[in-house]
Amino acid sequence: MPEGDTLYRVAAAVRPVLAGRRVKAASSSDRTTVDPIDAASLVGHVVTEVDARGKHLMLSFDDERVVHIHLGMDGSVHVYPLGEPWRKKPSSAALALSTDEHTIVCFSPKLLELVTVTHLRRNGYLQRLGPDLMREDVDLGSALARMRVHNAAPIGEAVMNQTIAAGIGNVYKSETLFAARINPWTRIGELSDERLLDYLRESHRLMRINRGPGRRVTRFRDDGGRHWVYGRTGQPCYVCGAPITVRRQGDAGRTTFWCAKCQPPAQA
Repeated sequence: MPEGDTLYRVAAAVRPVLAGRRVKAASSSDRTTVDPIDAASLVGHVVTEVDARGKHLMLSFDDERVVHIHLGMDGSVHVYPLGEPWRKKPSSAALALSTDEHTIVCFSPKLLELVTVTHLRRNGYLQRLGPDLMREDVDLGSALARMRVHNAAPIGEAVMNQTIAAGIGNVYKSETLFAARINPWTRIGELSDERLLDYLRESHRLMRINRGPGRRVTRFRDDGGRHWVYGRTGQPCYVCGAPITVRRQGDAGRTTFWCAKCQPPAQA
């Protein structure tokens, strides 16, 4: 599931083979996007920058245009040496860019658009994104201030709000709240600044640990269990033995996993 660490790794993989390179071939498909982009117009142009912001990937070009990608739940980006067979069906490819040596393919994104730098700067949602938790120098104080605007919201919903802090998705939501021993239905206003900052620091730490290659790990033990609670419905908690609970949360009905014994409701 793409979260902030996924996009960070995608940018790290794409940057060395695309930044500073000239696009020699490009194609897009109207079967995977609502509004297909004019990929052919990118041929001959140089990619000047590859960057990730939260769950968004930006490919900047030398003509002041940007390919903006949001992978959503099912999207992915692959890098192939030129001519190597793709690991997914071409029918699911929304965009393919080729240089002299590599092909970069974006499969099944939630959003794919080709816009000008000016248009991107005027994108209200992107401008409202909170501090990126994958950044080494992230401003957690700013994220705390943004949290306080949502004091009435349950923290399990608030941390998914990318305008508070960018990068947390379903996996990190459940795992970081367990690590902080915070019940997902506790309202932001019930938690002290110190508790919230501790939570943000732990989220930043866990996400940064996963910036390298390999599978996402939030629990570091020798028994093979990579996650404390995520995806472990009904299984015993690694700490107390109580069964892990799952419930949908918020208007979007996103699944939240937690241990009712280790993460009890906040006391009034």
